Amino acid sequence: MSKIKDKIYDFKDRLRDRKMLTLVVTLVAIILVLGVIIFKKQLEYRGLAENSYNNAFYQLVEYVNQTEVLLAKSTITNSSKHGAETLTNIWRDSTLAESYLARLPIGTQELEQSQKFLNQLSDYSYTLANKTIGGEDLTQEDLDNLTKLHEYCSSLKDTLNQLEVDLYSGNIKWGELEKAGGEALIQEASNLSQSSFGSIVEDLHEYAGLIYDGAFSNHMTNPERVGLTGDDIDEAKAMEIAKEFIGNDRIRDISSNGESQNANIECYSFTAKVSDEEIFTIAISVKGGHVVFMNSNRNIINESVSPEDAVKKGEEFLESKEFKNMKPTYYMNNGGVLTVNYAYEQDGVTMYPDLVKVKIALDNGEILGIESTGYLNCHREKRELQETKISLEDARSKVNKNLNVSSSGLAVIPTEWGTEVLCYEFKGNTKDNDFIVYINAEAGEEEDILMIINTPEGTLTE
Repeated sequence: MSKIKDKIYDFKDRLRDRKMLTLVVTLVAIILVLGVIIFKKQLEYRGLAENSYNNAFYQLVEYVNQTEVLLAKSTITNSSKHGAETLTNIWRDSTLAESYLARLPIGTQELEQSQKFLNQLSDYSYTLANKTIGGEDLTQEDLDNLTKLHEYCSSLKDTLNQLEVDLYSGNIKWGELEKAGGEALIQEASNLSQSSFGSIVEDLHEYAGLIYDGAFSNHMTNPERVGLTGDDIDEAKAMEIAKEFIGNDRIRDISSNGESQNANIECYSFTAKVSDEEIFTIAISVKGGHVVFMNSNRNIINESVSPEDAVKKGEEFLESKEFKNMKPTYYMNNGGVLTVNYAYEQDGVTMYPDLVKVKIALDNGEILGIESTGYLNCHREKRELQETKISLEDARSKVNKNLNVSSSGLAVIPTEWGTEVLCYEFKGNTKDNDFIVYINAEAGEEEDILMIINTPEGTLTE
């Protein structure tokens, strides 16, 4: 005991030595600095891991959502060609979903059933795709299996979407998700197994192996820009057009932002101040002086205008701005602003390539924005339409019998190859979903299927 006391006294005596004291203080400082660095590194690694997990999870949700829509489409396809394309996309998206699911920090045991479902869905869709590519039609049993798979995928989608809400709101962190999220996923997996999932698993083993743009928005391009007519104008003329479009009497101040590109259309861009709370940006094409886009993002506090009245106001606005014969198709309400897609109509035929989007404020009906790129790329006042080679009744017979058709008509739709095709458009529903089916009016083949999604915000298509 006395030896320990002697050592303590000896250490105190040494501390009285300035050199020794300096050494101790330096060591303590180094330890503190190292501790801070290690702590910051841990936070940095944790942040990187969190970002990695967030990215994987959001990719998972996106691919599961896309798979669910594709599965719904697959249940009503009546075309080997279109069915093969849809099934191939299901195979691709379910494979990617499985890959992102495996990156999450949840134990293998919890993921097993969900991964198993996605894996077997991938195998099954791949096998059916090869079957249709080989010229075989899907059997009723195949369609029934796809219907079951759609139900399971829809259930999994709902669970993942709820987890996404919890993550976004901060109710769950990834550390907690290892427990809470794992339990949620394993509970969902159990719904996909045993009595409900077990029967189809046996069947599967028998085989070898879309601010909103609306329908067709990805394909509405034309290198010729046939709607972009007229001679080139200078910036002064473009400013006059911009002021007149917004309203000369409304503008307090307007300034030029110079030339810019909007979807490969050369434009003059301007900023116009209407009030302290509202500023517009507007782009006028160099060729012809057309309005390519206009936008204001003022806040909407109260909604007093109905969507139906807003759609009508949008029609009246387009008519006043020389956009004639425009028909509303789809819309979305985002924060009190209704974005409506209008397509040109020629002799009763809807021209989906000639699309104009209009933003209407739901507090007072003011037009807040317009985007006319599709229209300027593709619009022709009078198209020479190919003759229909099949009748409406013949086209109707090409539609899957499970679709209860509510309306029909003719429409021109763009293709992913930059061409246009005349189709019969059939709107209808199955037990759970609404669809639009397009039958080629010349070849009589199924050209495309859109799934209509009715949300509290509006009507969308995928």
